[in-house]
Amino acid sequence: MSEVFSSPVLKVEQPRRGPFAKSQYKVMDGDGTVLAIAGQTNDEGRSEMRGLFPGKSNLDARAVLLTTPDGEPLLMVDKQSGREYTEVFRPDGERVGSFVTERVGRRYVIYDDDGTFIGAVDVDVPRNNFLVKDADGGQVAHVRKKWAGLATHLLTTADKYSIEISDPVREPLRTMAVMTAIVMDMNLHEAKEIT
Repeated sequence: MSEVFSSPVLKVEQPRRGPFAKSQYKVMDGDGTVLAIAGQTNDEGRSEMRGLFPGKSNLDARAVLLTTPDGEPLLMVDKQSGREYTEVFRPDGERVGSFVTERVGRRYVIYDDDGTFIGAVDVDVPRNNFLVKDADGGQVAHVRKKWAGLATHLLTTADKYSIEISDPVREPLRTMAVMTAIVMDMNLHEAKEIT
């Protein structure tokens, strides 16, 4: 995965759509070249309980599949119902790792596929800055949500994130750092309400 997301600066953007639209994302390098696209899966991921109105609430379970621009599967991000647990999988079903809530909206712990602690995400009060740290507490990435104005925030899915990675970052933490933007959006910003 590191070859696709090897740029030290990445961007994650959502197209402008209504507040109840399905989860969609574009992952680009620092120059704006599209590296991957993501869309909500039809099977709604691995979770058994799904919300009545997908995308309406941050508590709804849903999954997005990341593919290359040519359609080759890269990763699946599977957000369980609630805000407690989100997994990242390879196309063959092998788990890359998971994000587990330690303090809702403030701190998420990152585990690898074996359940070994590899890092954490610290979230600021407005939920716009996400510091990804390794198991020793060293910062490996900074994910920043850009404010686009109140109307855009409330009425569209047009969130934009920048990701700055402090290389070198070993796998699978590097992939999990890149996925932080999508995971935090699905957990904290998808519903489009003032929080």
